[in-house]
Amino acid sequence: MIQPHGVILAGGRATRMGGGDKGRLMVGGVPLIQRVIARLGPQVDALALNANGDAARWADLSLPVLADASDDRPGPLAGVLAGLDWAADLGCPHIVTAAADTPFLPPDLVPRLLAAAGPSGLALAATQEDGRTWPQPTFGLWPTSLRDDLRQAIADGTRKMLHWTDRHGAGLAVFETAPFDPFFNINTPEDLARAEAMA
Repeated sequence: MIQPHGVILAGGRATRMGGGDKGRLMVGGVPLIQRVIARLGPQVDALALNANGDAARWADLSLPVLADASDDRPGPLAGVLAGLDWAADLGCPHIVTAAADTPFLPPDLVPRLLAAAGPSGLALAATQEDGRTWPQPTFGLWPTSLRDDLRQAIADGTRKMLHWTDRHGAGLAVFETAPFDPFFNINTPEDLARAEAMA
């Protein structure tokens, strides 16, 4: 099987952190984005960054920068679509996405997602807590064969990732949250302080 390409989703506005690029925040002396690259990069054949605005600010990463196709910033589904179009142009049948603000993402994310893929080829990471399963939709395996369906869904107003993935029967790869949640993401200064302690 062809290994997926990886897409780091960094297209958000980071309003709760005061704006700017969260990926540039430092945790343990290392930028968040570098931590995500170090974790996801070895698991995929190629890596790209979904980000909006001036792509030159990411030039130091030496990665393709994929902007949302839509100017109205419809959310992470638009980043997934940009990644699917990129991978399809390269002949890759699927991508794996990860959020740019999650420095501790699992080192076995990709094989676990591949093993959990539903009939459509979709899979999402998930965690369990108090007997409930919580999908982590920014961490997913996405087949390029569904990109036109996703394009139409976004055009029709779909914004929530789970609304679209549920329609296509996404499988779930469930990850342990002990000793810590591998999908812990940094949204606030308090989260940043917690990540610093975890690192």
